[in-house]
Amino acid sequence: MASDTAIEYTTYEKETDLLPAIKLIECDLSEPYSIYTYRFFVHQWPELCMFAQLAEGGEQVCAGVIICKMEEHRRRMMDGYFADDKEVLMRGYIGMVAVDKRFRGRGIGRRLVSMAIERMRHMGADEITLEAETGNKGALAMYEAMGFIREKRLYRYYISGADAFRLKLWL
Repeated sequence: MASDTAIEYTTYEKETDLLPAIKLIECDLSEPYSIYTYRFFVHQWPELCMFAQLAEGGEQVCAGVIICKMEEHRRRMMDGYFADDKEVLMRGYIGMVAVDKRFRGRGIGRRLVSMAIERMRHMGADEITLEAETGNKGALAMYEAMGFIREKRLYRYYISGADAFRLKLWL
């Protein structure tokens, strides 16, 4: 893995931060999203929306992006994992992760996910979930190496008809 010393990691601050990230997501992810979907995330949880930028040809390029949220989630069963008196869980959700193909292999995706996990942990998350296409072997390997487990297969989850795995990380 190459060094990422030239990569700057930033948090969402303003609407113009989104434009290069949206282009990257549109190239990498199979689902189309409206601007309102992005705004839903970034306006409520700006600290969970981060970008990896690096200089290329004299200008800053968006090399990676992660867009997340965190909300209360009711407890469905008494499994003994959480404190018995805790009725509500705080669930983090990783909605979108994309890394420009030109910059893969530098640990950018792993770093963005690690940063999001740590921020959610600091905000009191009990668990983090996400969905990944069953055919996205690289992403699945990365998430599983980070401790996520496959919780459920979601058949025909995406508009394309592709299946997904729901992955979960307990904190």
